[in-house]
Amino acid sequence: MGALVLLYALPLSRISELTTTQFRRTPDGAFLALGRHPVLVPPRLALLIEEQMEDPGTGYFRRQLDDGTHYLLPGQAPGRARNPLGAGALLRSHGLPVLIARNTAMIEAVTDLPPIIVADLFGLHPSTANRWAGYANDSWTHYLAARDNQPPAPP
Repeated sequence: MGALVLLYALPLSRISELTTTQFRRTPDGAFLALGRHPVLVPPRLALLIEEQMEDPGTGYFRRQLDDGTHYLLPGQAPGRARNPLGAGALLRSHGLPVLIARNTAMIEAVTDLPPIIVADLFGLHPSTANRWAGYANDSWTHYLAARDNQPPAPP
């Protein structure tokens, strides 16, 4: 879960709802469908996802959903996803501050890509991606202008 937060700025509520059908491996690489388009998954993360799919660790409780798919991160109750609150607590106990990590990943994404691409790739509303781009593009011009208007410091 932590890698998905750090790489794709996904909230835990969206990660917990991912199903095994959203992940696929092709000769070109491994892909995870987050929005309308699948995103490329780094090879090491793809291996972790495949291990999770082979042995989710819940044994008896791993049941299919109504359409025959499985949650990538199944919960304790049959047919339920993992609780995002519990997952967040687990990640924080291992030193990953989820909100800070997600915010940093989102700012990095909108810095590297146009907001509309980020919205499409990560399944965000375009106005949300634009708002994040505004946060990321906040420049130091206000600070520099205020500093230039200050009288020089006494020697």
